[in-house]
This record gives sequence, C-alpha cells and structure tokens, in this order.
Amino acid sequence: MAQRWKKAGYKTSGGLSLNVFTQDEMDAIHRASIEVLEHTGVLIGCPEARKLLIDAGAKDLGDEIISFPQWMIEETINQAPETITLAGRTPDRDIVLDSSRVIFTNFGEAVYLIDPDTGEVRNTCKQDVINLTRVVDALDVIPVCERMAGAQDYPEAVAEIHNYEALLLNTTKHVFTGGGNGRLTQYMVDMAKAAVGEENFEERCPVTFNTCPISPLKLTGDVCEVIMVAARNGATVNVLSMGMAGGSTPVHLAGALVVHNCEALAGLALAQKTRKGTRFIYGSSSTAMDLRYGAAVVGTPELALLNAGVAAMARYYKLPSWAAGG
Repeated sequence: MAQRWKKAGYKTSGGLSLNVFTQDEMDAIHRASIEVLEHTGVLIGCPEARKLLIDAGAKDLGDEIISFPQWMIEETINQAPETITLAGRTPDRDIVLDSSRVIFTNFGEAVYLIDPDTGEVRNTCKQDVINLTRVVDALDVIPVCERMAGAQDYPEAVAEIHNYEALLLNTTKHVFTGGGNGRLTQYMVDMAKAAVGEENFEERCPVTFNTCPISPLKLTGDVCEVIMVAARNGATVNVLSMGMAGGSTPVHLAGALVVHNCEALAGLALAQKTRKGTRFIYGSSSTAMDLRYGAAVVGTPELALLNAGVAAMARYYKLPSWAAGG
C-alpha cells in the first residue's frame, strides 16, 4: 500500500494537553509579577544574599525586603538554560529535561508509614528511606528518585545528611532531595563528589537540591543558602513555591500564580547572580487551601489547574518545570 503523506502545513495535536492561559493572559501574569517584584519586593532572609543582589542592581527596601528591577529579572531568565541534563550515577540513568518532555517521580516526603511487619502506623526512619529508595530504583517508569521519607531517628540538625546517604548508596538514578541549609547542602555536595569524582562534576552532578520559599514572598535564610551553595558547586536548583490559594496567596488562579511566580523568579535571580548559567527548575508545590479545615488539598481539580498554569508559565520563560501532585 502506498504511504499517504501529510499535507503541507498539517497540524497535529501533539497529544493531550491542558492549556489554561492564552498568550495575552501569560503576558498579564508576567507583568503583574514584575510589578510586585519591583514595588512590593521579596523578603531575602540571608545578609550575604541581600548584598549579592544589591551589588547586582537590586534595591534595598529595608526590613530585609529586596526590590528586583525588571531588567534584572529579564536578564536572569535569559541566563538560565532551557534544557538541562539530570545526570545519574551512571550515564544510562541520565534524563534530559526540556519543554517537550514529561517525566514522573515519586512523591515525598512521608513522615508516617504503616509498618509492613506489624501493621502499625509509626514515624519514618533511615531504614525506610533505604528500603523505599531501592523500590524506586527498580521501577523503570520512574526515571529519577526523590527523597520519599525522612530519617526521623536522627537529630533534625543532621537528618538531611542521613537522608542523602541512604539515597546515594541505594540508587544510581538522579536524586532530588532537600538541602536544608547551606552547611548541609555543602556536605551533600562533598558526598556526591566523593561518589562520582570531582572531574567534570558540574556535568555529572547526580543530585538536585529542592528548596521552598515561604509564601507569601519570603526566601528565608536557609532557602537562600541552599540556592547559593548549590549554584556555586554546579548543582541544579529546584525552587518550589508552596503557596496555598485562599490562604497565603489570593484565592483565584491568576493571583495564586503571580505570588508563586514572584517567589520562583526571585530564586532564579539569586541563583543566576550567584553563578551565571546555573541549572534551574521552575518548581511548584503550591495548591489550594481547604477553607473548612485550613489544610492543603491535593488530588483536586484546583491543583490540576494550578499545575497546568505552572507548566504554562515555565514554558513562557523557557525553563524546565516541576509540579507536585497527589
């Protein structure tokens, strides 16, 4: 049978998609975000980070609040790479992130679990992190590994290091984990360098550091430290806003995304001013608030719409994105 060639200019859907905004609407969200960043500003809780941004052209509004001029935001958006490689411990586990690829990761972080031997609900421990990491490592449908539980049997001041050790020694996939603070992030970077070698570490860094601003519009000292330490060492930074529509952000979709966008762009600016070209993920763990109980809700239509909006704004800026679900 003769092959039927497509007509010139024939358009295909490219698969199922959820387009929640027009180009004009995304422009409006961007303009509103620029206005907030310039006139309201973002709290930057780290003196070193404030100095770095002010030296780069930001303005000190007092009370640890920094104003970001439009040119700085536009400049740092252009400096961030559009496509990034998440290196595994072995090259066969490498993953490429760009605007056209969708991958899935496991959810995190559990603080309780049902003990598989006793059936009782208990706090998570380091052995749980080890066991769950091995499960994720064996699942081909999950190409990266996020910290899925916490080593609560260790003091909070060092638990992040034990979490990362459990991840590092039990998967060759690229790992996403919390940085905690600058000191802990540097320890984890040193552990990763010991595992894969310092030569070409920036190209083969096997870990991405997650860090979460506090909505509305706060990059605390620990958040700033994680961003700067990761950037200086050539690691990827994933800044995940955790706004709650109706609680810490406006209740409607556009308003929630403006607050989310400001926090992500402030984190991007700090990362790029720390080191130009830092690999950056436009992340989100934002959702809506259940107004009856004051709790964050997941697995809801509101979250799906918000995640679609986050992905749309990431494509608008040509940045890789990450959206939490449930």
